[in-house]
Amino acid sequence: MRTNIIKLLLKKELMDVFRDRKAVIMLVLIPILIYPIIFFGSFTVMTLIQSNMEKGEYKILIETEDDGDLIDQINLYNKSKKNRKSENDSLSVIRFEDAVDDYLEENKNISEEDFSEESHQEVVDRLLQGEAVDVYVDTQVDEEGTLIYRTRFVSSITDSDYAETLVKDVLDELADASTRKILTDKGLDADKIMRPFDIERNNIASQEQSIGSILGMILPFMLIISLLMGTMYPAIDATAGEKERGTLETLLTLPIKNHEIIIAKFFTVALMGIISAFLNMISMAVMILYMVKLVSSDVAGNLGLNLRNFRVGTFVPAMTVTILAVLAFSLFISAVTMCITAFAKSYKEANNYITPLTLVVMLTGYIGFIPNIELTKHMALVPVANICLLIKELLLFKAEMGTVVIVLLSNIFYAAFAIFMLSRIYDSESIMFDEGKFGLQLFQRRINMEKGGVPTPGDAWFIIFFVFIVYLLVGSILQLEFGVVGVFASQMIILMLPLAFAIYTKKNLKKTYSIKGFRITDIVAAILLYSGVFIFENIVSNLISVLFPQQYEATDIGLEQTLMGDNIWFTILVVALAPAICEELLFRGFIQSGFKNKYRPVTGIILVSLVFGAYHTSFIRFIPTAMLGGCFAVILYYTESIFLTMIMHFINNTLAVLFMYYPGFFERTFPILSSTEMSVFESVIVTWIGVLMVTAAFLTFRTPPKVVKKRERKGTDAEE
Repeated sequence: MRTNIIKLLLKKELMDVFRDRKAVIMLVLIPILIYPIIFFGSFTVMTLIQSNMEKGEYKILIETEDDGDLIDQINLYNKSKKNRKSENDSLSVIRFEDAVDDYLEENKNISEEDFSEESHQEVVDRLLQGEAVDVYVDTQVDEEGTLIYRTRFVSSITDSDYAETLVKDVLDELADASTRKILTDKGLDADKIMRPFDIERNNIASQEQSIGSILGMILPFMLIISLLMGTMYPAIDATAGEKERGTLETLLTLPIKNHEIIIAKFFTVALMGIISAFLNMISMAVMILYMVKLVSSDVAGNLGLNLRNFRVGTFVPAMTVTILAVLAFSLFISAVTMCITAFAKSYKEANNYITPLTLVVMLTGYIGFIPNIELTKHMALVPVANICLLIKELLLFKAEMGTVVIVLLSNIFYAAFAIFMLSRIYDSESIMFDEGKFGLQLFQRRINMEKGGVPTPGDAWFIIFFVFIVYLLVGSILQLEFGVVGVFASQMIILMLPLAFAIYTKKNLKKTYSIKGFRITDIVAAILLYSGVFIFENIVSNLISVLFPQQYEATDIGLEQTLMGDNIWFTILVVALAPAICEELLFRGFIQSGFKNKYRPVTGIILVSLVFGAYHTSFIRFIPTAMLGGCFAVILYYTESIFLTMIMHFINNTLAVLFMYYPGFFERTFPILSSTEMSVFESVIVTWIGVLMVTAAFLTFRTPPKVVKKRERKGTDAEE
């Protein structure tokens, strides 16, 4: 690797970025200004709202049959400062006639005669809606003779809503006073009866924890959005912007390698993200220090904050890990944005491509606002959400080292995978310079889309990433919350999103999903191939269970807890039949058909297998799952029938369900396959059986269509 070339390319990319004013604004101004604007704006608005509400005089229209008790209590409320929400608020009792006069004075186009045909209640509603009255109170006596006070107000009007809470306080005081009078008249001690015990509230949360709970909801969302903005525009400029300027062709003609270009561009975008991250950290630290200084002002008291004993030093470990988390997320989001924008041919098109990612990141960022969602080991694997929850738990001093490591490593792994995909994109001239044959077609005008055909490789990769993100974010929560039902809902996500994409882009559904019949020999070949791969998969699983016994056992227990239900038939329906249909239509249908015209058959099968393994989000089960996905992909390649892969998938999942419900039966019936401690002789025998089955399967399969065409062409040439 020539470091001097990479340095020159990096310098060139940085100069291009800093020439773009929009990128500089998003990189520098947003992180510096966003925290002061949000915090100061929030404090100011809250203070103004509270002060305006507390300084008001609220008009109360009273029509009660209580001998004036409520009016007397309101007068006591206005005189006393003890039980009032604020020293400045007051309640003013207004007569019905005066309220009507005020309403008519404000509405000159309405006369008193307009009220003649309306009922008394309708007139009252008019007064409330017109803000001539804030609250209306009347009384009603029920069948048992109990007096009922009824309030009428408009919750959408701030003054009316706040005034109703004041009236409720007055009514509570009136109820207490009436109770005391009744008890006193009967010679009882009203204080002991009404207040038989006292309440002492002790909040053991430190000031740091209280502030951390507030920051933990707000700051993660602000961080990920500002980081996305900081990396988005440099990524667009480094990919689509260079295409639009026409400089990419010149760059590729120079004596430099593609991976050197990719490294320079990625380092540029990642550096912009890291700079944005540090600016966010500095801005956040300044805001925390300023909040400490608020203790000397009245604002802190009005907002219920007591920061006199607040120690900034307690946040240093949390902020240190937060910086590492943000740096890891910068690498991830930089690589993802570059992968997406690399498909665009112009700056405008790249902005369209990046919009779905922005929406997904924003919606995922709201997870920090949702209570009772913790950073479990499963959630630690969900991109974006894991960063938000980690920062939240760090600020609450609850993060565990194990989950911290999982979050950091998962983001680095996702970033590495995205960089690998980016290298594949830059190695493909058909993607970099295509006119739509291999690129993403979603953002083209639908009227310009040609009817028929199958998805492009760009369509396939977009669906892989988009469905994967939605599946991780939504599907994980559904499965954790609803178990087997959540699994079914997750399968519907896998089915509907690519199907909607195919319909919108006018694809030929029959060709896209390989809807075609099959022969008897195809069934025999498919069963032989599946049986052989099942043996190999079982051997690999046993080896993994020996190497990683605790992780493997934990994975099996977690699967059983999630998938096992009370009804075995319902479990088979959800766990076996639904995935057999939905997953096959996605992986062997949409994705494999998208790879067919771009990659060689072996490459396409391997890619589909790896994606299939990654979708099941289990590092322990990745290799066995990928082997199974490769088996189904080979069956589809030779038979061109999605129905056969669905059948094999259904058989595989049904066997897994039966093994969960009846483990003893399988251990007795298939002792060799069920055993994790096979002898060398047994392993050799089982392996040879698998090899023979796979060989027999390939001998039974019919010749692939492409090979047939080549043979036909050779025969024609020979005849000529």
